[in-house]
Amino acid sequence: MLRIGILGAAGIAPSAIIRPARRRTDVVIAAVASRRASAASAYAQEHGIERSYGDYRALLADPEIDLVYVALPPSEHAEWSIAALEAGKDVLCEKPFAMNAAQAGRMRRAAAETGRRLIEAFHDRYHPLSLELDVIVASGRLGEVVSLRGEFSGSNPFDPTSIRHIPTLGGGSLMDLGCYPLHWVRALTGEEPLVTSAVATLNPLGADMSMDAALAFPSGVTARISSSMIAGTALNTSFDIIGTEGSVHVDNMVFPSRGHSIREVRGGIERWLTVRGNETYDHQLDAVVRGLASGEPLLTEGDDSLGNMAAIDAIYVAAGIDRLIG
Repeated sequence: MLRIGILGAAGIAPSAIIRPARRRTDVVIAAVASRRASAASAYAQEHGIERSYGDYRALLADPEIDLVYVALPPSEHAEWSIAALEAGKDVLCEKPFAMNAAQAGRMRRAAAETGRRLIEAFHDRYHPLSLELDVIVASGRLGEVVSLRGEFSGSNPFDPTSIRHIPTLGGGSLMDLGCYPLHWVRALTGEEPLVTSAVATLNPLGADMSMDAALAFPSGVTARISSSMIAGTALNTSFDIIGTEGSVHVDNMVFPSRGHSIREVRGGIERWLTVRGNETYDHQLDAVVRGLASGEPLLTEGDDSLGNMAAIDAIYVAAGIDRLIG
């Protein structure tokens, strides 16, 4: 039985970890911690969690916790992931992994020094849809990949009290949304990009409400990624792969279980398909359980997490935004 403790009485946790755990017989959410004991207690009662703590370190000291799910604001990911690793726990840390690559490097070193696992929660990477795209490209039926285009946008009107709009807490469209298409293009190429340009629009606090970035990979593949939280923006989580012999367009890369499509075009002939799968978070939890048991490296840990944060840093620099905090 894998016993999980949640750091942060977070709104994302029910869909990301609590409900997926309930759909299994080998995982249990054993505890939750918040900075306020009353909030932790209320959250535990609402979600049927056995124990609650009004202090993060109290949860980390719980000898029955095997894995800590870090659901805190990005500004706290490094501190508490490292603390959990040093307490002898494996860690599943929400995306974005950290505030910058320097923090990500410290987190990775802590995992190496403690011998514990540190996994980033890019849940979509574990869905069969993402794995099918790997197969399509590897098969060569699109020819050589030439360019990629990824977008994750959706309306999130400016709110000065929301962590998604406060840059010092890890807010901004690139951190919150754009990290996904950045991860798609890096995963598909298996390479780290050079950021050739980036343009952003900022809110009054200095967080990016939109970001558009152009990338170039060592193999010659070019990519463009974009994100937007501007009020009224339609939800779009699409991915395009253009090859010398064909192309693929995917609708709904992030939550494919809610409905998605793959449109493949080769020789002027269209082929439409979908990929059977459960919710992305179920696939992620299954991969984590199996990875912890087998010791096999997972798709979203180690070099992958550090690489995504380094690319995010480079995009901000190219956009003229100083965001290398801590």
